[in-house]
Amino acid sequence: MSALEHLIERAEALLTRLESVLPQPLAAPDWSASVAFRARRRAGRLLLEPVRHVSTIRLQDLKEVEPQKEKLLRNTEQFVAGRPANNVLLTGARGTGKSSLIKACLNEFAPQGLRLIEVDKNDLVDLPDLVDLVSERSERFVIFCDDLSFDEGELGYKALKSMLDGSVAAASDNLLIYATSNRRHLLPEQMKDNLAAKMDENGELHPGEAIEEKVSLSERFGLWVSFYPFSQPEYLEICAQWLRYYGLNEAQIATARQPALVWALERGSRSGRVAFQFARDLAGRGQAEALAPNTIHGDAPEGLDHV
Repeated sequence: MSALEHLIERAEALLTRLESVLPQPLAAPDWSASVAFRARRRAGRLLLEPVRHVSTIRLQDLKEVEPQKEKLLRNTEQFVAGRPANNVLLTGARGTGKSSLIKACLNEFAPQGLRLIEVDKNDLVDLPDLVDLVSERSERFVIFCDDLSFDEGELGYKALKSMLDGSVAAASDNLLIYATSNRRHLLPEQMKDNLAAKMDENGELHPGEAIEEKVSLSERFGLWVSFYPFSQPEYLEICAQWLRYYGLNEAQIATARQPALVWALERGSRSGRVAFQFARDLAGRGQAEALAPNTIHGDAPEGLDHV
């Protein structure tokens, strides 16, 4: 082998190694493999992986969130039908059904072409590539960002802000962003931010730049859907719904009332998630044994009905 051939061979080997570490364009997955996809970073490269076992939750499974359900259902129906629709921010108390409602909408409209892509906040910097990838597809795509919140200076914050409203490139009309968060403005709010607030000569209060920046992202979502903590009757109704889902009859559900309240008291929360976990535990231990007197956490404490 001549010196020139050896040099070319080494150069080709070097190029092959460089190509393996250089950023690669986002490749299309097998769109027929699922109705939901998850963005995952593998060896520094973002990939879209089909979700093999999609959540089966349905809209009728979600109780005590009818106003929120109606808003998201209407917006999603407009989107799937090709009419104008808004990006959505679902905020509020934990365990109240924010993420479940989005999954239920996917199951409702998947036969009509709705698809969901779950993206972690750390991968939001790649949103422009994702938009380009789906822009020519006939399906309607929802980018799903679950439990979204940012700390100061995170790159994903600016990327999402630009994509929602502000980038010179408009997002395609077959894509919306649905995000859930326990923070209404997605960023931590601190007392010192209020120190920069100013009052004009008419006594009108104007927020400082720090506050303006923190609300600038959330206000770019066209639709806000707020969730609130459940009352005791609402919590018990959700427990009853999930117990019916697991096959318990009305007599058994009535017997489970006090154990459900004890369960919530021990968890310090009356959320939909806690109700589901109670029903799952009860069903998993067997109906007859679980509903026998004094077998679930003992008797209910006196006055528990007023918790």
